[in-house]
Amino acid sequence: MAVLLCREGAVCGEMAMVCLTDFEEYAKQHLSKATWDYYAAGADECCTRDDNLLAYKRIRLRPRILRDVSVSDTRTTVLGTEISFPVGIAPTAFHCLAWHEGELATARATEALNTCYIASTYSTCSVEEISAAAPSGYRWFQLYVYRDRKLSEQIVHRVESLGYKALVLTVDVPYTGKRRDDIRNQFKLPPHLKVKNFDGIFQENAGPEEYGIPANTLDPSISWKDVTWLQSLTRLPIIIKGILTKEDAELAVQHGVQGIIVSNHGGRQLDGGPATIDCLSEIADTVQGRIEVYMDGGIRTGSDVLKALALGARCVFIGRPAIWGLAYKGEEGVREILQILNDEFRLSMALSGCRNVSEINRNLIQLSKL
Repeated sequence: MAVLLCREGAVCGEMAMVCLTDFEEYAKQHLSKATWDYYAAGADECCTRDDNLLAYKRIRLRPRILRDVSVSDTRTTVLGTEISFPVGIAPTAFHCLAWHEGELATARATEALNTCYIASTYSTCSVEEISAAAPSGYRWFQLYVYRDRKLSEQIVHRVESLGYKALVLTVDVPYTGKRRDDIRNQFKLPPHLKVKNFDGIFQENAGPEEYGIPANTLDPSISWKDVTWLQSLTRLPIIIKGILTKEDAELAVQHGVQGIIVSNHGGRQLDGGPATIDCLSEIADTVQGRIEVYMDGGIRTGSDVLKALALGARCVFIGRPAIWGLAYKGEEGVREILQILNDEFRLSMALSGCRNVSEINRNLIQLSKL
């Protein structure tokens, strides 16, 4: 329950936290403007960010009835590991901006609900601290390729030795998208926070900063050759995050990766690109089960999860909603977000006539009449 304040700070009552947008509203009210704007930002006019959500509302379900849904099972597997339901936490930066324990709280919440947490390179806690906070949690690590390849190489070896189970290579940031509010706010991490994974690596006063590390650290020359290079460094499965077309999905399969995340970076990179849910079926049809397909972007309800699975995703990942949960009540808030999605997904499954995730397929989706 969230406490509502009347004028002059008097307590007016409590607001029940019923759905993810309740947490969004709470976070907007309680985070600083610069922090809220950073998390909420899309690129340019935010068309793609907004379409990630609107696209779900255009999709209609075809429920089947009289199917005996007295018992339902939301479990699935990702890369052969069982998780309790097909929703994980996408890599998002700077959790300590939302809650003092930051990524440690996020890791503990996902461990408690037995699902997958993709830790971000841009975490305000180190990969070692995250691992220690939730020792039996199931974790992947999100990676960028840097101009200095040694930076990428060192962190790969660190996460592999710590028991992270996969590398998620983000490929849609050769350059950072133009996020207008961050420019207006001159967004910078506060002095007490840093990108912990690179603590002590960059020289003090190394020139202009971009999101906590020196500008121009990311390598815009990244190409498919770097996927092969990464495979030479590690035995961990590699998942490519940021694919939006069937052509690139086919190339990912040919390059021997284990999975792809259909993602437009929450609409924070190229504005005017497609909503992720609108890309999913062509990618799933191209991949044909040869590798696993996941997606992120715009998931706000359990029926959104159901639609994504029906269109070919094995699992979905949430970004901003995890931040809202943190802002509300840290670990407990993230748990609540995940539990609400789990409950809503189970209900949507049952009301559609599905008893388990293997019964969810394209027949559930009403194709638009052109």
